[in-house]
Amino acid sequence: MAPTLPRLSNEDARRLFLDGHGLLERPKGPARRSDIAAQVAALGFVQVDSVNVLARAHDHILWSRLPAYRQGGAMACSARDRSLFEGWTHDAALLPVAQFAHWRHKFEADRAALIARWETWGRAGFRKEFDQVRARIAREGALTAAELGGERQTSGGWWDWKPTKTALEYLWRSGELGICHRRGFTKVYDLTERLIPPEHLNSRKSAEETLEWSARAALARLGFGTPSELSAFWDIFPKRHLAEWAAQTPKGLARILVEHRDGTVREALIEEDWEVKRASLGRPSNRIRILSPFDPALRDRKRLERLFGFSYRIEIFVPEAKRRYGYYVFPILEGTRLIGRIEVKADRERDRLRVLGYWPEPGITLGTGRAARLGDELMRLARFANVSDIEVARAPKTAILRDAPGF
Repeated sequence: MAPTLPRLSNEDARRLFLDGHGLLERPKGPARRSDIAAQVAALGFVQVDSVNVLARAHDHILWSRLPAYRQGGAMACSARDRSLFEGWTHDAALLPVAQFAHWRHKFEADRAALIARWETWGRAGFRKEFDQVRARIAREGALTAAELGGERQTSGGWWDWKPTKTALEYLWRSGELGICHRRGFTKVYDLTERLIPPEHLNSRKSAEETLEWSARAALARLGFGTPSELSAFWDIFPKRHLAEWAAQTPKGLARILVEHRDGTVREALIEEDWEVKRASLGRPSNRIRILSPFDPALRDRKRLERLFGFSYRIEIFVPEAKRRYGYYVFPILEGTRLIGRIEVKADRERDRLRVLGYWPEPGITLGTGRAARLGDELMRLARFANVSDIEVARAPKTAILRDAPGF
């Protein structure tokens, strides 16, 4: 008869998960470039996105953990210090340069996948541009897609890219080019060997070393995980490779049953000393945090729903407006609970943060204390977004806020 696996309560599961994402204790500390790079390393990666309703995704993510952080700090680490580089996980992301040797395996995986995908999608012609694009950047230095070919990407997405833009994306995703810096939000490309410090550029890791690193590094941040979740964290190796690795119950790891919000359980891997780590966790802060929709803690929507009972999609259709407001709706974290969502936008012309809607989770009320903490977070968010005041719109979606005591 197989031994019964230990059980991790849902509350402890959420605590371990939030601790791995830097969201358990009260945010604190300075935000020098060295602190920013260290925070990215602690998270593993930080997604880069062009949406600027409040701030860029990478800036908002870091501000949630470093209250002294100011917009642009992360990109300075990439462009000036070269302590971070831009790569591709599930999307464009800032990564610690110390991971570059491991990322060579991601480059190889993406190289093959992109060629197969784009040829299937009829992206003919981009291969002919490889040598020309590479040679021009080698000769002339860092260039944008427009400078290379007079091309301008339209709002239609990848299907409007010309061969030069497609070749650039391929050369970047396969590691031959890197992003030197961004001009506004436009990528400026250069040869990778000019951007990555020699000690990292010349380092090599075997596929076995990178698989081991990727699994344990993902586990450290997730708190516990299935092979599928470990695979999805970095998206370097397919699930079957992680399943083969996990089947041996690697040294220092154990198996456990993780309790979900609805009381069901799921088997997962966890570090062997998880009970010691659980006992060492600090008390969760009751500070309210308004998170970026692209926060790494929110990326795996299915896991989020299992652990927190919180169903979240980036896009939310607003019938009365007849359009999607997804990027305006931000999850609200309090302690170890996701307690609702709030719709906000920085109106920079009017120098104010506009609160357009608020939806608490079932059972969440806005008493005096919670309303005050939410108000404090909105003021911090306004300062971060470089606006001076807060305006709560007079609409049915904000009635709960306007009626809250002391808000």
